[in-house]
Amino acid sequence: MAKIKNIAIDYFIVPLKGNLVDALHGKHTNFELITATAELEDGRTGTGYTYTGGFGGAAIAVMLKKDLVPQLIGIEMQSPSEMNDYMNQHIHYVARGGIASFAISALDIAFWDIDLKTKNIPLKDAFETGVNKVRTYYGGIDLMYTEKELLENIERQLNLGHTAVKIKLGRQNENEDIERVKAVRSLIGKDALFMVDANMVWSVPQAIRMAERLEEYNIAWLEEPTNPDDYEGYARIGQTTVIPIAMGENLHTIYEHKLAMEIGRISCPIPDCSNVCGITGFMKVAKLAKDYSVKVHSHGMQELHANVLGALDNRGYVEFHSFPIYEYTINPLQVKEGYLDVSKDPGVGVNFDWHKLQIYRQ
Repeated sequence: MAKIKNIAIDYFIVPLKGNLVDALHGKHTNFELITATAELEDGRTGTGYTYTGGFGGAAIAVMLKKDLVPQLIGIEMQSPSEMNDYMNQHIHYVARGGIASFAISALDIAFWDIDLKTKNIPLKDAFETGVNKVRTYYGGIDLMYTEKELLENIERQLNLGHTAVKIKLGRQNENEDIERVKAVRSLIGKDALFMVDANMVWSVPQAIRMAERLEEYNIAWLEEPTNPDDYEGYARIGQTTVIPIAMGENLHTIYEHKLAMEIGRISCPIPDCSNVCGITGFMKVAKLAKDYSVKVHSHGMQELHANVLGALDNRGYVEFHSFPIYEYTINPLQVKEGYLDVSKDPGVGVNFDWHKLQIYRQ
């Protein structure tokens, strides 16, 4: 392998359209995109990235520029896994998880991109179990939509090719949550795939109470019903309902995911390559999920996760997230009868439209 010659870090703040509100974070007005493009001395290049919901992106960019990139320039690139270990060891003392995992994610994805392009294979074929399409669902940030707006938005998504949806819960009046679930179920039909997401705001007793009320609506999973650090609370919730319990987007290390499955007994792990130390971290979670005989799903960045899940034999569902990173790529994703095509191009399969992103560069 050649030595690393340069790594370019770019930071973008991209505005979001619409009244995108969830119960914990409030209104989302923009998302932050941080990209890392690595160049080797022999000319090979690869691009990775991470994103946030509007906060912390500048800190991630600084950690990349000040703490990680200087340590990588001039060293020989090894396998993505070895590079991931090197980066984690370098900043282990000051940052396990958190911002460090976001920063490492961007570089890890770039190293995977180089590695796969060198081997001339797409990500879906990394483990010889790849498929050409993966099941997706639309994940709306729609807590503050009126019921009429909520149903109109879901109808739009159905017309765009979605056959499965997830809505936000966590309104102050629990009855409003239930009425919205009832209305959506009536709209999409009794058998359509339908998930709900409380964004961590319920107490354990409230989550148990709400799960009981939700059971009659054929809910595929209840996501983040309470604080993700309360693994024992998750176990208690899961033991009292037939609805599968999901979480993972706020877990940034393999150790946290292990606790969620071992102690929390979750049945739907949902990691995100942007914050679990990249594709390498996601694959570790997928292996762990397989050990527990459950499927692994994904959160956000659907333009990459379609290809990641396409490589796995215990693949679940790709969330089609409301942060439209895919719109800033050369070939934006299209939903076809509830599925996403998996990239057949060598590399990770995400190629940014830099001209379109330029106006948002910080």
